[in-house]
Amino acid sequence: MNKICYSRKSLSRSVHDEHQEQPELVETRGGNLCTSVTVWRKSLIVTCKGFTVIDSNGNLVYRVDTYVGGRPMELVLMDGSGKPILTMRRSTNLRLVGTWLIYGGEVGEFCTSEKPVFYVKKSINILNANSNVLAYVYRRSSDKRYAYVIEGSYSHRSCKVLDETKRVVAEIRPKDALKRGISFGLEVFVLIVQAGFDPGYAMGLVLLLDQMFS
Repeated sequence: MNKICYSRKSLSRSVHDEHQEQPELVETRGGNLCTSVTVWRKSLIVTCKGFTVIDSNGNLVYRVDTYVGGRPMELVLMDGSGKPILTMRRSTNLRLVGTWLIYGGEVGEFCTSEKPVFYVKKSINILNANSNVLAYVYRRSSDKRYAYVIEGSYSHRSCKVLDETKRVVAEIRPKDALKRGISFGLEVFVLIVQAGFDPGYAMGLVLLLDQMFS
């Protein structure tokens, strides 16, 4: 059995204490409710790379544990109990270069019957055209119009996911740089998801941005 390097309580104290005053559901200026979680760019398992996501009460809500080194061809987003909720695969289709496929649940290695929920394509900026765009999200590979667009800078942990009407449905923000003598840097940041957009899908997009721009 793999050794867990931090308990959930110690993890909560180390990366989330200064966020405790904000409830999991927070109200925006427009009166809308949104979900706010803290993302830690580290697996709870010593031998793995990955992510750990906790809510404002210190509960583990999502986790990613990657055993392979380098750039994996597949990522699995699990809930706090370890149940797979999304599988993300790098496309091997030459027509879909730079594209990741998002599936619901766990996908078998040789199973081809499942249809992706989303296709996420990294933006290739030619001559710096619209350089603020990081990626486009499509519902079908044949779609000409995106369902969502991701803008901003992942390297600065400052990104927004916008729908077709340019409404922000999710946002990545930096954690306070310094609190009580603890510097979080870029390894810990905040994911805010507006009501009506699935937080699991939002976290899946975070994982793909990390693959594309880290």
